[in-house]
Amino acid sequence: MPRYIAFLRAINVGGRIVKMEALRAHFESLGFTDVETFIASGNVIFDAKGKEDALRRKIEAHLESALGHEVATFLRTPVELDAISRFAAFDGALLASAQALNVAFLHEPLDDDACETLMGLQTDIDEFSVSGREVYWLCRKKQSESKFSNALFERKLKVQATFRGINTVRKLVEKYPA
Repeated sequence: MPRYIAFLRAINVGGRIVKMEALRAHFESLGFTDVETFIASGNVIFDAKGKEDALRRKIEAHLESALGHEVATFLRTPVELDAISRFAAFDGALLASAQALNVAFLHEPLDDDACETLMGLQTDIDEFSVSGREVYWLCRKKQSESKFSNALFERKLKVQATFRGINTVRKLVEKYPA
């Protein structure tokens, strides 16, 4: 049975607290198997049959009903996550100067207009790279010193996304190899 990693937006931020055992139970109630969570930031690993888009819509509808708010869900397979973790979004010298490297998960690749808008958000602190359904955000200083945020990203590009640090992505790949 195919394995998926779900990256959930709006879990355990902004006062929207969900215990990991409750989150696992929600996924199990949908008929998914081998459900596990990884750190308390909305990462759920599970096995399920079905097409990705249908699974995503099923999860989103269930969580909105159960939790009382929208929970955008972004699914990736272990093979996809491995490729994301190894993608060379920036050269080595640039990476060496970074305080943080984050990955934004999207439902669909950005169109040309959204890519142009994103590149217009670059500053001397923030740099972006796009690959498929992911956007890589390199921050040269502490993220708290940046004016960039997930809210700004979604508002300017008119898409939903959730960000994870590259270290979290790499730890997921280690724990759930392709």
